[in-house]
Amino acid sequence: MMYELICSSPGHLTYARTDLPVLTPGHAIIKIKRIGICGTDLHAFEGTQPFFQYPRVLGHELSGELVAFDNAPGFREGEAVTFIPYFSCGTCIACRRGLPNCCEQINVFGVHSDGGMKEYISIPSASLLHGEGLSYEALALVEPLAIGAHAVRRAAIQPGEYVLVTGAGPIGLAAMEFARIAGAQVIALDVNAERLEYCTSRFQVPFAVNARDADAREQVKAITGGDMPTVVMDATGNLQAMNNGIYYLAHGGRYVLVGLQKEVLSFSNPELHKRETTLLCSRNATRADFEHVIRSIQQGLVNPAAYITHHIDFMAIKDTFPSLADPATKVVKAMVTL
Repeated sequence: MMYELICSSPGHLTYARTDLPVLTPGHAIIKIKRIGICGTDLHAFEGTQPFFQYPRVLGHELSGELVAFDNAPGFREGEAVTFIPYFSCGTCIACRRGLPNCCEQINVFGVHSDGGMKEYISIPSASLLHGEGLSYEALALVEPLAIGAHAVRRAAIQPGEYVLVTGAGPIGLAAMEFARIAGAQVIALDVNAERLEYCTSRFQVPFAVNARDADAREQVKAITGGDMPTVVMDATGNLQAMNNGIYYLAHGGRYVLVGLQKEVLSFSNPELHKRETTLLCSRNATRADFEHVIRSIQQGLVNPAAYITHHIDFMAIKDTFPSLADPATKVVKAMVTL
């Protein structure tokens, strides 16, 4: 038997005892070592995640020890691993075109099916990723970093471009880092002054603007020499921020929506059209993005420890979880240890 943590309904978590997973063909069993708490988990707990049904075991930012597997050539028992937590059908038009991250029937571990807030999990062997010498904490951060890396790849950022990232949470920070790696001049935009200071002090983001400032747009205009950013990326999931991001975009620019919102977005057509705006959405990530993240950590281009502000024991999550979304706790990334 093992413990798992179930979100039975919005605002309610409970521990339960359940059977250990049994090895089945084409699958692997991982003993979980670290679980990253992400915005999706918090939104599910709050009842605001649009792709969610209850009850559900949360958790998809995971790393652990590979204890058993079938049909996973090159892997060995006992090695540290992570995995791609998006299970695609392989046959829909998106999958056939090499876009399994937006598969029509996608099953996101911990969202559409029970996830990894438990002691052991079973996942398709094809999803496994080698640890490549990274720590368990670094491996548990690969998935959220891959979200940012994928968004940057979607934006096709060129060296020297000004890129504005709205939202200085973990996904926004990841987008900032991979935009920097792509050669961009990065501007952070947020309403939280402490988060903005975090961007500049721990992530060396060169420019930070508080969206609450009356002249926020003028500040961005001055930073870009009057041009405005050629790429704006929203990582807030906030309706107002997503609707207003267009006003920070240069003519001929790309607007990339990374954050997710349940409500209808509403753009001014003249503002959108006069810029000949390219509007892009970025969902999940691909194996290439995960591998790019792992290489970037290995090369010292990304420091996973900079993201982690809180450590939690697995048996303390139930009582701690409600506080994680409270700005007063100053959580950037909470990491759970088993």
